Amino acid sequence: MSNRNLFSLLFCLLITGISLQAQNKKPAKGQPSIDQKLVELGIVLPTVSAPIANYVNAVQTGKLVFLAGKGPRKEDGTYIIGKVGTDLTIEQGYEAAQLTAIHQLAALKAEIGSLDRVKRIVKVLGMVNCGPDFGDQPKVINGFSDLMVKVFGEKGKHARSAVGVSSLPSKMAVEVEMIVEIW
Repeated sequence: MSNRNLFSLLFCLLITGISLQAQNKKPAKGQPSIDQKLVELGIVLPTVSAPIANYVNAVQTGKLVFLAGKGPRKEDGTYIIGKVGTDLTIEQGYEAAQLTAIHQLAALKAEIGSLDRVKRIVKVLGMVNCGPDFGDQPKVINGFSDLMVKVFGEKGKHARSAVGVSSLPSKMAVEVEMIVEIW
C-alpha cells in the first residue's frame, strides 16, 4: 500500500471515529438539565406509585432500563379509565398517554437518579383500551411519544408499537412500557 493510500485510509478511520464519538457523547456541561427542561415545560414529576402486583417498576441490566407498564394515574390516585373511541375521544386518550409518560419519567428517575443519564429512549409499547373497530391507536400513543421528544429532543425518538387491547388493569385508558439506554 502506498503512503498516499495509507494516509487516506487513516484519515477515513479518524473521521469515522470522531463521528462515532460525537454520536455517543454525553450532554455537554452548561446545557440545560432535563430537570430544567421539565420546569420549562411545566411538568412536575409525581411520586412513583408502588406496583399493583408482584413486580418492580424498573429493571436495569447493563446500560438498558426496562420499565414496567404504567397508566394515566391522576393526582387523586385514580386512573383515567374507559375505552378510547367509545368512552373517551382520541384527544382524551392522547392526554392520558401524556400523563402516562410523566409517570414513566418519574419511575425512570427513581431508578437511575438523574434523567440526564438518558442516552436514548429505545423502545415504547403503547396499549390502548379500545373496541375492536377502533384503529387510531398511534394517534393516542403519540401523546407519550410527543412528550418524550419534547423532553429529550432527538434522544427521545424511539421505536414503537401502538396496539389496541380489549381491556387493561383497573380499566385504564392506556398503558405504556418502555426501554431506555443510559450512560
